[in-house]
Amino acid sequence: MKMTRAFQAVVTAGALSLLMASTALGVTLNMMNGSEPGTLDPHKASGDWQNRVIGDYIEGLMAEDATAAPIPGQAESYTISDDGLVYTFTLRDGIQWSDGTPVTAGDFEFAFRRLFNPATAAEYSYLQFPIKGGSEIVDGTLPPDSPELGVKALDDKTLEITLVAPTPYFLDALTHYTAWPVPKHVVEVHGDSWTNMANIVGNGPYRVVEWVPGSYVKSVKSDTYYDKDNVQIDEVYYYVQEDLQAAFNRYRAGEYDILTALPADQQKVVLETMPGEGRFAPFQGIHYYVINQEKAPFDNVDVRKALSISINREIIGPDIWGSGEPPAYAWVPPGTGNYEGVEPYMPAWASQPYEERVAEAKALMAELGYTPETPLQLQLRYNTNDNHQNLAIAISAMWQEIGVRTELFNAETPVHYDALRAGDFEVGRAGWLNDYSDPSNTLELLKSGTMSGGEMNWGNNYGRYSNERFDELMNRDGRVRRHSACLLPRQQRGEADDPGLRGQCQGRASHALADQDRVTLAVAGADIGMSAPVLFDRSGTGFGLAAGKVRAECSVMRSGECCRLCRSPSSPLPLVSSF
Repeated sequence: MKMTRAFQAVVTAGALSLLMASTALGVTLNMMNGSEPGTLDPHKASGDWQNRVIGDYIEGLMAEDATAAPIPGQAESYTISDDGLVYTFTLRDGIQWSDGTPVTAGDFEFAFRRLFNPATAAEYSYLQFPIKGGSEIVDGTLPPDSPELGVKALDDKTLEITLVAPTPYFLDALTHYTAWPVPKHVVEVHGDSWTNMANIVGNGPYRVVEWVPGSYVKSVKSDTYYDKDNVQIDEVYYYVQEDLQAAFNRYRAGEYDILTALPADQQKVVLETMPGEGRFAPFQGIHYYVINQEKAPFDNVDVRKALSISINREIIGPDIWGSGEPPAYAWVPPGTGNYEGVEPYMPAWASQPYEERVAEAKALMAELGYTPETPLQLQLRYNTNDNHQNLAIAISAMWQEIGVRTELFNAETPVHYDALRAGDFEVGRAGWLNDYSDPSNTLELLKSGTMSGGEMNWGNNYGRYSNERFDELMNRDGRVRRHSACLLPRQQRGEADDPGLRGQCQGRASHALADQDRVTLAVAGADIGMSAPVLFDRSGTGFGLAAGKVRAECSVMRSGECCRLCRSPSSPLPLVSSF
């Protein structure tokens, strides 16, 4: 899932009575949500600033517990066949859409077909490619109504999903918004306008009632949600606010109850002057600069190498941001599940003194004709954010030493990512939070594009990176086979379900792209989360899952800001890590 900044943070008050204001309607939560959502359609969404709203009004088959492990949501129970290919879900009794229409297994089948339909142009449809026939519908090999799709409503309460191959993280993938239902009876009437305020319905704990573009989205407690009696907050305002310092000031003035971002240089202020309101710990995520390999001279691996080795990653977290993020050299964040036994990637040059790396980068650039007197001119794009700006300025100064003159260009988050998707950039800032704890969630960002509706769809591979060997390590037999183990001979396929073999395969893929192609410049990893330690501590320990939503002894869960959905606890909640 895209993240809007290098330093992800949440600030909450220290007690429920202080967190939320009482109004005539009951308990209100005011949240700074970051960017303009742009869409409330789960098949059109791509970032956490959208997921926070969507995840409150729609619920999928699976939800998450306090450790971000999948648990039943709209499904009451499920079974898995012995061969790991067929998942059968039984829906809860009495679940409804917010207009009173029953939620059925047919809504889920309809949603998956809409997700894979090339006409939908769902950016994240590939997250559900473990499902049989999904990728073939996207690339046009099968029609959207094909009976070969592995999603079938057996009756109103029973949904059967068949996979291409055993997939160890499939239940986790079902917690992602690409797997959530949409109301068939509404979408069939209104098409893509189904999320307009006059038409929108959901099946989650909240229903969206107002959207003022550029200002806020408002949701209120749903009367039709099956667990509505345990939803403790009556209304939520998701405010559009990208100026982090202004947001922090409004928080301190009591206008916001939660911040979803914090100026990095304010971490020390929070720790020293706001005791009990912040806790910091790492989680799975990566901040990187993507290089457009369709534009010269960035198609030259030596240019990319020089740009990479001249970045002093060691000072980004402690000095530039002041928030402690560790340097990132690898593409898969540490602590990722199903990646056990893979040696952490560290390039040989990382152990060299920085001065030697700069000298090598200068030499590489000079061989190509770029010097401080005749510099390479490049534009570095980033989405508007104080932390992104500070990093861009610092890296520009590093690159100046090797004969690169950098023009900085910033834009609002939706505009920025539109430019990346369109290939309208040279070097661009991006960030990623794991949607589920599996290496494929980051590695597949760099797979070659696929044909969809007669056009090449690069998905989130903004730099248009394409490497046949990398794709082979990620695929098998021309299909997505996440369980496969590095192109094992056909007679050894039975061993391919071994998660250790699979991890080694994906480790080789990760190391290959870093060693050979310098496809991206991973600069900082494990962004820091911040939250209140007593009621809703989401910081966790070590590297937790940045899943975008969480359940922590809550009656319902959604969107990371668990507090607005929780019962009032009689004792501190367990540590969780989500965003």
